[in-house]
Amino acid sequence: MANFSKPNVPQFAVDVYQNEYLPEGGREVNAIVTVTATGGGTVGGAVGAPHLYTPGRAPSAAVAVMVDCSGSMDYPPAKMRNARDATAAAVDTLRDGVHFAVIAGTHVAKEVYPGGGRLAVADASTREQAKQALRRLHAGGGTAIGTWLRLADRLLSSADVAIRHGILLTDGRNEHESPQDLRAALDDCAGRFTCDARGVGTDWEVKEVTGIASALLGTADIVADPAGLAADFTRMMETAMGKEVADVALRLWTPVGTTVRFVKQVAPAVEDLTGRRTESGPRSGDYPTGSWGDESRDYHVCVEVPPAHVGQEMLAARVSLVVPEPGTDSARSLGAQGLVRAVWTDDVAASTSLNPQVAHYTGQAELARTIQQGLDLRKAGDRDGATAKLGRAVQLASASGNADTAKLLAKVVDVVDAATGTVRLKAKVAEADEMTLETRSTKTVRVKK
Repeated sequence: MANFSKPNVPQFAVDVYQNEYLPEGGREVNAIVTVTATGGGTVGGAVGAPHLYTPGRAPSAAVAVMVDCSGSMDYPPAKMRNARDATAAAVDTLRDGVHFAVIAGTHVAKEVYPGGGRLAVADASTREQAKQALRRLHAGGGTAIGTWLRLADRLLSSADVAIRHGILLTDGRNEHESPQDLRAALDDCAGRFTCDARGVGTDWEVKEVTGIASALLGTADIVADPAGLAADFTRMMETAMGKEVADVALRLWTPVGTTVRFVKQVAPAVEDLTGRRTESGPRSGDYPTGSWGDESRDYHVCVEVPPAHVGQEMLAARVSLVVPEPGTDSARSLGAQGLVRAVWTDDVAASTSLNPQVAHYTGQAELARTIQQGLDLRKAGDRDGATAKLGRAVQLASASGNADTAKLLAKVVDVVDAATGTVRLKAKVAEADEMTLETRSTKTVRVKK
């Protein structure tokens, strides 16, 4: 008989892809590090049956759903109704035993369910009570997202759980607190819970929503048509229910004389982690990656090594994965590691050959950056500059096989020749199309193995 008393914990693996060969005196070493978690009982983050969990095992998770209830949510009136329905769908997707709360966000944050500064525990009864409470949600007031996040943090931290996750929905700009207040809230919440952020309609600020998701290691997206909220919330909650291991950090050790140039997540989306390093020992630093279920992600590591002569070789970096040890300031290893090497050679063909994974993701990072630059230039009225940047983006998307981004670009520019990046700016662009391109510009495709 199977023993269900222990959770299915994913097993982690690390694979390194690089061209380790450098010319004499060469210093820059690039590697793509693929981290894969398997065996956690989920596939692609989705759960097979939303209300079920393994017998004898309490799901160690807490979720807070933050719903924008500012006055603009009443325009059109269907928007608030769709938000209520979407939150109800998310509640329905909670597994039994998961702690949860619903927050109404305006210029202040208010507990909708269960109230009293506490979290409910999901079962058939509490899910129904939460859905009844959602019917009382109405629009009115301003927008101060930092207050929503701080209330979510207080509620989530009250539960003794491994996974803490937020889902945030907004339809407008954060006009009732300063950017500094929001930044301070994000800084305080970072590392305490992850958060997916969604903008509904087209009256919100893309950089605010993507900034929230980036700071809290979640996803950001646009739901231009409020009718699509329920399906999107269901997918987000399914993914959250699939997380099994929280606070995983990518630990990078480098030898004396070696400098870390950058560490970036490059799949499934570009996220620069360089500035989030925390020192973890002599020549060792940790980069946060958030929570994991059954999934795979790619990271680009670039280090600068001391120059050396032909025939010499060295370990340029060692990559491992760690999680916090409960009740201590230390971390424990997840048992997977990869090595980044540097070998100096006078073989020109070897030292100039681009590793396919490194080349692919360098292009994907440039694609994300170029789209942002092109859209900023377009907003500033620099049509020539925007045309050049977005043309280069079309070229990169075509060359890398990023069909989704190519389709989004084609709604902003008329593509004359994708291979050369020859485009014309469209005279009229739907606001939803431009915002969708900007919001999803960091999404990448994986390299073809």
